[in-house]
Amino acid sequence: MTELLEELEQKRQLHNTEAEKHRRVRDELNEKTREWVEKRDALNAKVRELVDQAAKHRESRDQLNVKVREAKEERDKWNKVVNELNEKVTKVKKDNLPKNGPPISKLKKELKNLEFKHMTSTLSKDKEQELIDQMGELQAQIREREKAYDQNEEIKDAVKELREAKEQAESHHKAVSECAEKAQTEHDAMIGLYEQADALRKEADGAQESFIANKLNADEEHKKHIENIRQVHDYDKIIAGMRQKARKAKKKEDESSAKEEAEKIFEKFKAGEKLSTDDLMALQKSGYL
Repeated sequence: MTELLEELEQKRQLHNTEAEKHRRVRDELNEKTREWVEKRDALNAKVRELVDQAAKHRESRDQLNVKVREAKEERDKWNKVVNELNEKVTKVKKDNLPKNGPPISKLKKELKNLEFKHMTSTLSKDKEQELIDQMGELQAQIREREKAYDQNEEIKDAVKELREAKEQAESHHKAVSECAEKAQTEHDAMIGLYEQADALRKEADGAQESFIANKLNADEEHKKHIENIRQVHDYDKIIAGMRQKARKAKKKEDESSAKEEAEKIFEKFKAGEKLSTDDLMALQKSGYL
């Protein structure tokens, strides 16, 4: 029985060692699992923050796009007015042209051609002077014609009205450009934030996968730990039972041996031999006294 108990003790110890090993690995995995959960939650919180920021940029972009559309409508309206006033100014000037002489637009075109010729052609001194005199004459005619226009109230009013319409059209065109540029900036910021959020979301998904993998491994280690603990408990029960049985057998054996010893002492007593104190105690213990 002693050999069997030693063998059972060794097996119990092996299972106890295995249980401790799986417990340690399980605890390490659970700690790692908590780290992955914290990382996942932190990443998801950052994703929500970035998405909220992107939503604000999207809202600003949409508001600016509304302003762009409104400014375009105003710009187009004033461009139409400008075209109509251009026609009006042209007609008024035409109606007020001197009886003799070409229109001022034609004079300016001729002057521009002469200036180009003067800059690009190689001319003799006489030819160059002749060209300069022609340009001077045209400039004088243009100034005289513009002076006449400036003194004509109908033309002045039409030109003023045209200038104001052009200023309105230009103002709304500038608003279109500015709002469109701001809207693009908001759009780019929104896209950048969504891209960051997507990257972090993928990282969070990876943390979630690692969390699940660690959790499954930790559960498996816990299962093995419990299985080995149960084995240890089973061996404890078997060993305890065997030791109790051995104690009972030894007790019975001791009692049988004590009884035999008491019978021998009692026979000595009956024979009249002198008994020692130990002999008397043995007889008392066995029930003879």
